[in-house]
Amino acid sequence: MSPRWLRCRTPRAAVRTRLVCFPHAGGSASFFGSWGTGLPDDVELWAVQFPGREDRIADPVPATMAEIVTEVLADLGPLLDRPLALFGHSMGAVAAYELARALEARGEAPARVFASGRHAPDELVGGGVHLRDDAGLVEEVVRVGGAGAEVLRANPELWPVFLPAIRADYRIEETYRHRPGVPLRAPITAVVGEEDREVTPAQAERWRDFTSGGFDLHVVPGDHFYPVQHNALLLDLLTRQLNEAKDVLR
Repeated sequence: MSPRWLRCRTPRAAVRTRLVCFPHAGGSASFFGSWGTGLPDDVELWAVQFPGREDRIADPVPATMAEIVTEVLADLGPLLDRPLALFGHSMGAVAAYELARALEARGEAPARVFASGRHAPDELVGGGVHLRDDAGLVEEVVRVGGAGAEVLRANPELWPVFLPAIRADYRIEETYRHRPGVPLRAPITAVVGEEDREVTPAQAERWRDFTSGGFDLHVVPGDHFYPVQHNALLLDLLTRQLNEAKDVLR
């Protein structure tokens, strides 16, 4: 298969379910680097690698959410021989949701969609972070937190390398507009950190309106980057829900 958009660090010999993961704005496939070994042996994890970072540093950045979905969908073909679940954190949650919509339009509903650290897709983000100068963009990255934020602020010589991709992600996030349509058939699990300043449990609860296939909400310890702070807890949740999906599909 094409290596452009998808990365798998831990291939499985006997795959029953695949989990495709989308990172947050400014994130990369390495955000999920250790996750594969924390999941059951029959769950194969694939991480989406957005252009403009890591091994795709020279690739042109995408302009819209639709472009991301179209490109990832084109790469998914060989993975669809097994049930597929989708996970997205923050901006990645919307990408996972839009990919699920595209799959269902082709009659290929995912087993489950995990929407992490993000309010419902019809709640407008808007804003002009992507229009700020470099220093202003870096300050927003620091405010939200996450690995490497302070290193980025302390080393302006790194800005020409990393900021174009981060700016592109913020532009996609801030210009995304939800298109009304039928709810997903796939169930949705929303997960939010109890100290997250970007999304409240009440906002995350509204993902319920975007599926006819079942919904649950999990409020977990940590802030917006709870997947880093409490990774074992999250992987345990994913494992339990993926096992439930396997039981249903058996």
